[in-house]
Amino acid sequence: MIFLPLRALRPRLLPIAALFFAGVPLIAQTAAPAPRVDRASAYYHYGLAHLYEDMAVNGGRADYATQAVEEFKLALQADPNSVFLQDGLADLYFKIGRVRESITAAQNQVKLHPDDLDAHELLGRIYLRSLGDAQTEQSADMLKLAIAEFEKIAQLKPADVETHLLLGQLYGMNHDTAKAEEQFKAAQKLDADSEDVVLNMARLYTQDGKLQQAVDVLNSLPEEDRSLRTEYALGITYDQMKKPKEAIAAYRRALAQEADNTDAERGLANALLSDGQMDEALKLFTKIVTAEPQDAQSQIRLAEIERRQGHYQDALATLKKARALVTDSLELDYSEALTYDALGQYDDAIKLLTTVIADGAHTDGKYSESEKGNRNIFLGELGSIYRESQQTDKAVDAYKQIADMGGEYTARGIEGEIDTYRDAHQWQQATDVAAAAAKASPKDHAIQLMYASQLGDSGKAEEGIALANAQLNSGAEDRDTHLSIAQIDIRLKHWEAAASEIDKAEALATKPEQKWYVYFVRGMMLDREKKYEESEAAFRKALEIDPDNATTLNYLGYQMADRGVRLDEAQKLIQKAVDLDPQNGAYLDSLGWVYFKQGKYTEAENNLRQAITRMGTDPTVHDHLGELYEKTGKLQQAVAQWEISLKQYASSLAPDAEPNDVEKVQKKLDSARVKLAKVGNAPAK
Repeated sequence: MIFLPLRALRPRLLPIAALFFAGVPLIAQTAAPAPRVDRASAYYHYGLAHLYEDMAVNGGRADYATQAVEEFKLALQADPNSVFLQDGLADLYFKIGRVRESITAAQNQVKLHPDDLDAHELLGRIYLRSLGDAQTEQSADMLKLAIAEFEKIAQLKPADVETHLLLGQLYGMNHDTAKAEEQFKAAQKLDADSEDVVLNMARLYTQDGKLQQAVDVLNSLPEEDRSLRTEYALGITYDQMKKPKEAIAAYRRALAQEADNTDAERGLANALLSDGQMDEALKLFTKIVTAEPQDAQSQIRLAEIERRQGHYQDALATLKKARALVTDSLELDYSEALTYDALGQYDDAIKLLTTVIADGAHTDGKYSESEKGNRNIFLGELGSIYRESQQTDKAVDAYKQIADMGGEYTARGIEGEIDTYRDAHQWQQATDVAAAAAKASPKDHAIQLMYASQLGDSGKAEEGIALANAQLNSGAEDRDTHLSIAQIDIRLKHWEAAASEIDKAEALATKPEQKWYVYFVRGMMLDREKKYEESEAAFRKALEIDPDNATTLNYLGYQMADRGVRLDEAQKLIQKAVDLDPQNGAYLDSLGWVYFKQGKYTEAENNLRQAITRMGTDPTVHDHLGELYEKTGKLQQAVAQWEISLKQYASSLAPDAEPNDVEKVQKKLDSARVKLAKVGNAPAK
């Protein structure tokens, strides 16, 4: 049996004009009558159109799509003013991919019928879909068109929560925060318990940098009404706020609802890592990569933990697995470079870093903000490694490249150059760099203060303080200026003047991080004055504000270790600082020193030797290692370390070479030489 197309079954109708003589009008020059509506025929053709549409959309048959369009047109011939049929044809065009015709049909509808909700919704859907397909320039136009349509839809459906949510999202994409917030609040009035409303408002606040408001709106939902999505969003937001403990709690609540949710597990693992809970983070990341071996990001995190726990070869092996999964990951490159650095394989680290930096270099020297940020990180690490390996000129060159990026990076690069020369005890070069920078940037507040500090250290204290005072302008920056002046006074032992400057800075400190710095500088001053109890109180105030600040942890822990008090607590404080910054030579020295005070000589030697490889010009580290060698009966090694210590003291700045400290080292050296002479190992000098 042969089936004819449905159209072949329709009776052929002759045009009306064929019934009359050509050119003879039926009625002369009268107004055209309203088109006759044949609802039965319209319904018949609509039914066929709907049938063909279903077969075209679900079956993917282009021939059925064409027949569906033809049937819609025939239905409209029978009922030309049908809004329903016009909307149906426009919607069909959209479904079968004839977008231009769909837009034209829908636009014609809204011109004829401005309140045609279906036509507006169709246009809105089309513009929304086109947002993802359009090029960047076209996307902005499509966004405006979509906003216009959904504004109209919101007028026509004022009580529709979804419309307000979608319109709010579109305003957010258009960076119109106020209107977006207005729409989300309108949706919230309609449905006060809507989790979607809360999540959208939180996303808006997060994008706008209002993290506390995002947390507040998420927490506005009672805990028993929160789904995994809300708890996960809370975890992410707390992560951004650098509140790992709160993030951990949120991720745990999310996992209580869905124990195997990998995203929540990753979030929890990262939060545990940020909180220094290495063992727990290690277990969770190990579980994640076992379940999903292709998860390169988790492999990189796992390697970070292994590195920070001192398992460097394990870290390299894990990074090798990650590298097999991803070919282009700056985070992977950076983690591998840090691991080589930790192993003391400076050549491998330098080779990797220089390759990454060269690959990302632009001949015109112009970089996007994200590119500048990445270059700053990689060049900074390269400069640090060159400093540690005492390749001063190469370190300075790396920091110059940072300064050349301009803007905020100028001061960072110059500071790196100055610190490099100071590490090498090349004091005049450090001062020359600071002077040249100050001359080139007379209005740069940070650079002028760097030069003032350098003047203070180079014997020009009055000139340095005068320059720092010249930066005071009765503005917000005065707080940092007062603290800079205080630090110059501290190094010069001008205690009253330093305390006065710190008091002035404290009066201007309004934010927690500003108060932290005030407490830290005050603690440092009191420590130098040997007012240890007051100093400790100041450092503990700083830790209340920022309990994970490695600088504060190390300073307080070292102060306690050096005095031989509460050694177990001191060890925990310093260990946390090392966990946060494993390659920091000063922290490694502190850890070695507290182990020495605890009588753990093997651990002490391991850390002190690592410290010397990273800060070999520091006389204190050599003194510490000398004491360890003497205690363990290695007098010749002790003598060698104390000789180096005195040599480094001789080329140190006056504020860094306390006469009492130098005298103590000299006495220890003399005593060791006498002991060696008595046993015949070396002559006394």
